[in-house]
Amino acid sequence: MKKFDFFRQFRDAVIIINKKNEVVYRNHTFKRWFKDFLNLKKFSHNSGFDICPLNSENVEIYSPIYHAIVSKEDFFARISYQSELNKIFFYDLQAIKKGNYTIIFFTDVSAQNTLADTSKQNEKLKKQIDELLAENEDLQKIKQKAQSQAIRIALINRVSNNIRESLDLSQIIQSALKELSVMFGTFKAYYAKAEKDYFMVQEVYGEKKSNMPAKIQFDENIMKTIAVREISVCNSMTEYLGAKPFRQPVLKITVPVHHMQNLNGVIVLLSYQKRELSEELEILEPVSLQLANAIVRAELYRKNVQTVKELKSALKELKETQVQLINSEKMASLGQLIAGVAHEINTPVASIKSNNAIVAKLLGSIDNAELKEMLTDINDVDKEAVSRISNIVSSLKKFVRLDEAELQEADINKELDLTLELIRHETKNRINIVKNYGEIPMVKCFPNMLNQVFMNILVNACQAIEGEGTITISTDYSDGKLFVKIKDTGCGIPRNQLGKIFTAGFTTKNSGVGTGLGLAICTKIIEKHNGEITVNSTLGVGSEFIITIRG
Repeated sequence: MKKFDFFRQFRDAVIIINKKNEVVYRNHTFKRWFKDFLNLKKFSHNSGFDICPLNSENVEIYSPIYHAIVSKEDFFARISYQSELNKIFFYDLQAIKKGNYTIIFFTDVSAQNTLADTSKQNEKLKKQIDELLAENEDLQKIKQKAQSQAIRIALINRVSNNIRESLDLSQIIQSALKELSVMFGTFKAYYAKAEKDYFMVQEVYGEKKSNMPAKIQFDENIMKTIAVREISVCNSMTEYLGAKPFRQPVLKITVPVHHMQNLNGVIVLLSYQKRELSEELEILEPVSLQLANAIVRAELYRKNVQTVKELKSALKELKETQVQLINSEKMASLGQLIAGVAHEINTPVASIKSNNAIVAKLLGSIDNAELKEMLTDINDVDKEAVSRISNIVSSLKKFVRLDEAELQEADINKELDLTLELIRHETKNRINIVKNYGEIPMVKCFPNMLNQVFMNILVNACQAIEGEGTITISTDYSDGKLFVKIKDTGCGIPRNQLGKIFTAGFTTKNSGVGTGLGLAICTKIIEKHNGEITVNSTLGVGSEFIITIRG
């Protein structure tokens, strides 16, 4: 209808409906915007707006187009329209009543609506971002706190592990000082043990201990914090009383180390850092506690070790004293026995010797030549036997020499011969004795004691030889040392027993045969002579004992 051409110039979509609800006009904008428009009913069904209708079975009541047509007055609403592509558009609908017509204008507000929605969404997102930022800030604080806590726990664990792995007090303190130095960035850290009126520096990390005085004292303020078991943190120009001033203020941290009610000492940390310390200081208290426990434990361990050493030393001295007492008692008993036996032997020997002399004088008066010769031979044998008995008794008395308590000058070669004379019953007709005696000077010694050593080794050598064999005795003197070597061709000593044969109580002989004290006594005697005794042995070949005396 040409009378409605006026609405062609409108940018908004325009539709005109008569009283019969027939569309009588649509401008170009309407046709372009609503290409899916075929009839008013479909167009009405595709549009919607926010209403809250009462209960009604009429679905048209939900359509803004329906309301625009049936309304007696002008009508306005913001509507939505769903195209065939299911795309949603928004329009401001304005219906004007003119006579028999309802003129409806559609103003596109999709962009405006989208902008409003976007603004709302942006506002919501901004609020969420602010909340997330605040939450993130809290999380960062929690993270930093957790990291600091993890670092503290890790350091405490490292210190604990170092303490558990060692009982060495120096190593324990050094490891703790090292860990604390890394955390606090110190140029020097040390531990000073608490004494009555001062502190004694024991361990220093980051500087030589020799660069510090042994005794140090702190000012009154630090001593007050130590007394109440608090950590002192201050910027100071001096390290301790009387120390040379620093060129600039230094961060000084003094940590008291207490165990129970006792002050063990202090840890001192020195740093050039200017930052504030808060959470780091929290680690010092548990480290101080662990270090105090470790110091007490290490000290107890050291005392236990010292006690064990003293007990072992006392036991060793007791065993040595026991061996010496046994030997002294043995020699005393032997001396008394020999003295008694010698006295008992000398009396009949003297009678036999006297009778032998009388018989020798009477032999000249015998006329029977055959009888005289026979009696002369018998008398000579008796004379030799008496001489042999006298020599043995004399050798026994010389061997024990109980009256020789002081050092005597002795010819070791002769003393060896004396000992061989006494063990002749062990070697006779079985063992060949080879003497390789050197030219040696007189040696100051206790001859009776050395004879005891020679006899013990020689008797052992004889017992080690099964059947026939050889014992070689060599003497030499050089560089102020006397050497006596006794070598046998016996069965030898197993390698795993060589280190034990000089130990009191150890014996290679069968039960009931040896006491295991012989060589232990020999060792003590040679040590008393400022010497040593060693052995070389090959199983199945023989053994060689080497006695060295520094004369």
